[in-house]
Amino acid sequence: MAETRLPAADWTRREDLAALVAALDPAGEGLVRYVGGAVRDTLLGIAVKDIDMATPLEPPAVIERLKAAGIRSVPTGLAHGTVTAVLADGPVEITTLRRDVSTDGRHATVAFSTDWSEDAARRDFTINALYADPQGLTVHDYFGGLADLKARRLRFIGDAEARIREDYLRILRYFRFQARFGSLPADAEAEAACSALAPGLKGLSRERIASELLMLLALPNPTPTVARMAELGVLGVILPEADPAALPPLLAAEAARALAPEPLRRLAALLPADPLLAEQIAARLRLSIAQRKHLALVAARTSPEEPARPLAYKVGREAALDRLLITGSDTTPLDGWDIPRFPLKGGTIVARGVSAGPEVARILRAVEARWVAEGFPKEARIAELLSEEIG
Repeated sequence: MAETRLPAADWTRREDLAALVAALDPAGEGLVRYVGGAVRDTLLGIAVKDIDMATPLEPPAVIERLKAAGIRSVPTGLAHGTVTAVLADGPVEITTLRRDVSTDGRHATVAFSTDWSEDAARRDFTINALYADPQGLTVHDYFGGLADLKARRLRFIGDAEARIREDYLRILRYFRFQARFGSLPADAEAEAACSALAPGLKGLSRERIASELLMLLALPNPTPTVARMAELGVLGVILPEADPAALPPLLAAEAARALAPEPLRRLAALLPADPLLAEQIAARLRLSIAQRKHLALVAARTSPEEPARPLAYKVGREAALDRLLITGSDTTPLDGWDIPRFPLKGGTIVARGVSAGPEVARILRAVEARWVAEGFPKEARIAELLSEEIG
């Protein structure tokens, strides 16, 4: 079989990476390889964001060799064999070859190894178990990942149920990778295992589930995958309130305006138009306070929705845009428009002879409401509105 080599890419030419390889493997004994996403994405012609390396060297030896070469390291995950090299053009994670000793569906206890195939066997999917030598860029494939990558086929390594029982998050990772790299029809064994073991997702932390869900929704077109997750009973475990039918019209609206994917907007579309429920779901998923507030604002949408500019003035540009897109409303009034500031202050009303107190607040609210309703006119009109309210 012909040898496969990694195509030369910008990241493979990095001088700081060459220095890192020289520090870890000065004699060229094959003590380090690129692994995972960087190899997979380069083979697909996709820009590489993160670079991971694998080595039979154990963490103390890695740290010692980096120190000798003047390369700063951070012990980011020593229990799992990971040391991060801090390089000029970006950090690189270096992980010792491992084998699983025990798993509980959430975490794994590992032992270090010197066997590359043993390390590959503990990874999730065949396309993620590809390694490449830094020197000649020769690709090492232990489980048919190259053929699967060419066929756009996503398969678990070995028995799908066994891989999932090691870490139930692999169910969600399967669907995310399927949406990004796979083709249809999907692998029947993988889907059957994900469906059968979906209840195991209940034992995972909400943060891990939310992270995977948002990464899936950030992909260009997660619609078929989300619908399939619902059919297989997976979506109902992690987000029973979701309506997959809400995604296609939203993605069509995004495409019409050439908008980049926004995962929180897509999550909001999946949820009912119920602010209280949206807050509860956001809290359940352990989302940030800002994300919770945003979901609640978008969940307060109405159909038909309010006009674009008054809505943006009330809830902010981002929330207004999301509500308009989800409800299929016109967003063009927001193009090139900056939300104005209401210029009237309470002091101006007091100077007109109104006693400070509730009446000032009432007049402010009344003038502001009419100002918004009239399309945010200039200050001369605000003065007229004020006179009318005082009069």
